[in-house]
Amino acid sequence: MPEILTVLTTIDSEEKARALAAGAIERRVAACAQVGSAVQSFYRWEGAVQSDPEWQVLFKTTAARYDALEAYLREAHDYDVPEIIATPVVRGGDDYLAWVAEETA
Repeated sequence: MPEILTVLTTIDSEEKARALAAGAIERRVAACAQVGSAVQSFYRWEGAVQSDPEWQVLFKTTAARYDALEAYLREAHDYDVPEIIATPVVRGGDDYLAWVAEETA
């Protein structure tokens, strides 16, 4: 079974989050993407503490497709430094994980 990852990013509008999700599926760099509700992010940027609403997008992909997903996110994202965090899936339903691998092949 190939290594499966979840990949998280955030963006500043629901419309942009939906576009990132759909684009990843169209390009087959992710098998599934989920757009969450707005979250309030706090961070330091250019020396000042910032707080902004953001939408989280969670992608499911394989380790083999990670580089392509990251490249897509960097190309499509309008942040200077987008959050792109990958986490390995250590366990899951065999049929679901096989589906993720098939959809990203």
